[in-house]
Amino acid sequence: MSTDAVANLLHESRHFPPSAEFAAQANAQPGLYDLADADRIKFWESQADRLSWHAKWQQALDWSDAPVAKWFVGGKLNVAYNCVDRHVEAGYGDRVALFWEGEPGDTRTITYAELKSEVSKAANALLQLGISAGDRVAIYLPMIPEAAIAMLACARIGAVHSVVFGGFSAEALRSRIEDAAAKLVITADGGYRRGSASALKPAVDEAVDASPTIERVLVVKRTNQDVAWFDRDVWWHDLVDAQSDQHDPVPFDSEHPLFILYTSGTTGKPKGILHTSGGYLTQASYTHFNVFDLKPETDIYWCTADVGWVTGHSYIVYGPMSNGTTQLMYEGTPDTPTKSRWWKLIEKYQVTQLYTAPTAIRTFMKWGDQFPAEADLSSLRLLGSVGEPINPEAWMWYREIIGNNNCPIVDTWWQTETGAIMISPLPGVSATKPGSAMTPLPGISAKIVDDAGKEVGLGHGGYLVLTEPWPSMLRGIWGDMARYQETYWSRFSNRYFAGDGAKWDEEGAIWLLGRVDDVMNVSGHRISTTEVESALVSHPAVAEAAVVGATDEVTGQGIVAFVILRAGHEHDDVIAELRNHVAKEIGPIAKPRQVMIVPELPKTRSGKIMRRLLRDVAENRELGDVTTLADSAVMKLISEGLATGGTED
Repeated sequence: MSTDAVANLLHESRHFPPSAEFAAQANAQPGLYDLADADRIKFWESQADRLSWHAKWQQALDWSDAPVAKWFVGGKLNVAYNCVDRHVEAGYGDRVALFWEGEPGDTRTITYAELKSEVSKAANALLQLGISAGDRVAIYLPMIPEAAIAMLACARIGAVHSVVFGGFSAEALRSRIEDAAAKLVITADGGYRRGSASALKPAVDEAVDASPTIERVLVVKRTNQDVAWFDRDVWWHDLVDAQSDQHDPVPFDSEHPLFILYTSGTTGKPKGILHTSGGYLTQASYTHFNVFDLKPETDIYWCTADVGWVTGHSYIVYGPMSNGTTQLMYEGTPDTPTKSRWWKLIEKYQVTQLYTAPTAIRTFMKWGDQFPAEADLSSLRLLGSVGEPINPEAWMWYREIIGNNNCPIVDTWWQTETGAIMISPLPGVSATKPGSAMTPLPGISAKIVDDAGKEVGLGHGGYLVLTEPWPSMLRGIWGDMARYQETYWSRFSNRYFAGDGAKWDEEGAIWLLGRVDDVMNVSGHRISTTEVESALVSHPAVAEAAVVGATDEVTGQGIVAFVILRAGHEHDDVIAELRNHVAKEIGPIAKPRQVMIVPELPKTRSGKIMRRLLRDVAENRELGDVTTLADSAVMKLISEGLATGGTED
């Protein structure tokens, strides 16, 4: 019987060091680790010096009120000034800030000088609407430039923004407005998705009707759909475009609230993660510059996330713009009008860095190599992944097919709560392994512990904890500090518990194993769903897989796998073959009790697999709430196809 909190099963021996050419020009050099190890606090002060401060801090870190940190105490800065004005003042006003492409093919190019003008006008409009420092503003927009402009305008005047993903329901929006007591909603008539206009304003109208704190609704015209109109509504083009493009940014305290971002789904009380200004911007800027090896004069960077998620906050708006980055923003889906859309965009805009999610990479694998082959991807020089552990097979496909074996891959681990990347290779320094996030970044202290909180050694698995405060850490849960303490600090004394399982391999690389909620207990062995899924996807017949633990009278839990096959692999004995393949890759203990061949997997709009629904299927229960699925019809397809599921032979 395993004594590890999470078993360490899969092993990976392939190594990919950076090329000599890449290492020589890399922003991050090996000495960065030495600097951080010598004096962690002084190291973070040197990173804060990359920003423009109106007033210098008196104390780098105040941890006296743990677990609430204060970073760069007494320092004053304006986040929007750091992201926009200072680049214009430095002579880079003509540099493109955003290449934007709408799903229908319409485009906009916005320089830093133009961005400064637009953010200033939006800031003046917010002031005219009665928004002042500390007020909360809900933002519910598609992936259009106004999303970034609205966020920066809030930051410019000290308002606290709460961006809500445009795929969420009216009820999800209402609950977030209510929790933050927001005064204003910024939205659009709609956005384009999969070739048609998708309405947004009707959900806002429904949410606002039940939200007494909302005073006005500011509406961007994007799709020209007919919308209901009320006295509280005002068009963006009527109000913002009429404003002066001059606005003096006001400096705010380093600990002034910057944004609230909610992490829960549409059910239960939403959990508002609070981030402040100076520490957050310091770490977002530092990590973006070093992890993506940013060369602002020449690079065209593309993060494919939505601004409704923390990745869009930190690695579309605040990190890249604080570094004067030129970046691509795309409104639509990767298969509209064809499955080569992303690759054509990379060729068109000569993208140099691509940062996307493993679920997207696996989807592209499923679609086939012919679509990336339709475009010239030779401009790419670095690839990144974010959002969940990436299995080695997808990592290798990403490297070979998208990167032409020529691009370092930065597999990044972090959370809404951490604010910025915590564990990742440094692309000019680290020899990477397929599927591993490698080691904590300079300045970050992470450990893996067992159930008793004792550190585990190399070759063992357990719970990932962070042992020292970091600048971009959350400052609490909005309005509920007791919940903050209970959720993140109660499991292990004086250590932040991320909620994720992880393991050390024999060489000291970290492997993320997903949420500990998804760990299966099979005959006393705590097995990660991530490792079994990785084993399944390593089989040439499998395009994608999701694994859950279902109640089993004999073993406690039995492993049930839901598998999407690649085209041409639908032969009769594939189920037995897959079960044996997992046993060979991991060991007999991980052999799935059941393999079900399915046409699709249930995913949210952000690409996360909803394993609780698969658990319902595996245990023959009535399905739970499916409203957060990107396509609720998927569960019907799965249920209808269960006759093809194979069980133990």
